[in-house]
Amino acid sequence: MESNRQRKVAQIIQEDFAELFRKQSAESKQSILVSVSDVKITPDLGIAKIYLSIFPQEHRKAVMKEIEVNKPQYRNFIGQKMGKQVRIIPQLNFYLDTALDDVEKLEKELRGDGDNPIL
Repeated sequence: MESNRQRKVAQIIQEDFAELFRKQSAESKQSILVSVSDVKITPDLGIAKIYLSIFPQEHRKAVMKEIEVNKPQYRNFIGQKMGKQVRIIPQLNFYLDTALDDVEKLEKELRGDGDNPIL
């Protein structure tokens, strides 16, 4: 169960990264949408798991690779934003959130458009 402190820190991280990715998308020549769908943080506030939704799908691998390369800069960015609020700046782990894809696939199967032989 998450503590209030964990929820507050996770919310700050989520809002800051959402704004950062929105600005990067606006400055980019490509039309790529990166949204922060969820942030989970460990009880000691040492590790933050950041779940990202990336659209369109064909750019996911390239965007995730670029995010992994820029991880130190992102940690520095979050450190500047919340350095006065926490003692330790958490390590950042980025994950691709495929929940919306799973829902879409399930709806497609239920409509009978999928390749499920039982339906």
